[in-house]
Amino acid sequence: MIRFIYVMLLVLCFTAAAVQAKTLLILGDSLSAGYGLSQQQSWVYLLQQKLKEQNTEWTLVNASISGETSGGGLARLPALLEQHKPDYVLIELGANDGLRGFPIPQLEANLNAMVQQIKQQQSKAVLMQIRIPPNYGPRYTKLFTELYPKIAEQQQIPLWPFFMETIALKQQWMQADGLHPNLEAQPVITDLMLPLVSSLE
Repeated sequence: MIRFIYVMLLVLCFTAAAVQAKTLLILGDSLSAGYGLSQQQSWVYLLQQKLKEQNTEWTLVNASISGETSGGGLARLPALLEQHKPDYVLIELGANDGLRGFPIPQLEANLNAMVQQIKQQQSKAVLMQIRIPPNYGPRYTKLFTELYPKIAEQQQIPLWPFFMETIALKQQWMQADGLHPNLEAQPVITDLMLPLVSSLE
């Protein structure tokens, strides 16, 4: 009888741990891939370490690729969902679409398709606001910027602030290309992202 109770307690403990464990898939571009840095230096790796220190059950899967577009993310997403079966997917894409001047309707269609795929797999989507330099004129920039809250509202998903809005303000946090955060910026991004990830249910 005592052995039975002990076994049941172990089962309950493992079951509770399994229920608490969550996976966040990060589908992004060079800003999340750690461009110019080692994986151990990137904010995603540092964030995983902080979450472990807090004894949370979060597992971060970084599926970000430098140069990735929304179309590339959409093409890779089905296999990633099947492989990792994440609880949440953070979509941090669109900057390369904007820098290449891709049509806004194309970006909108790709982002919406990703959100729909995520929902169909019983996962939850999170969208990060992306901003681009005003190289293509005020009209394109305005349409681009306003697209993200529009999709978040229509799809009823969280919209997270763009961490580069904080980082790009300080030259000492940017690489020489003026586009990518450097080594010094990675802990800052980690601190910006930690409460956002922790807020997910």
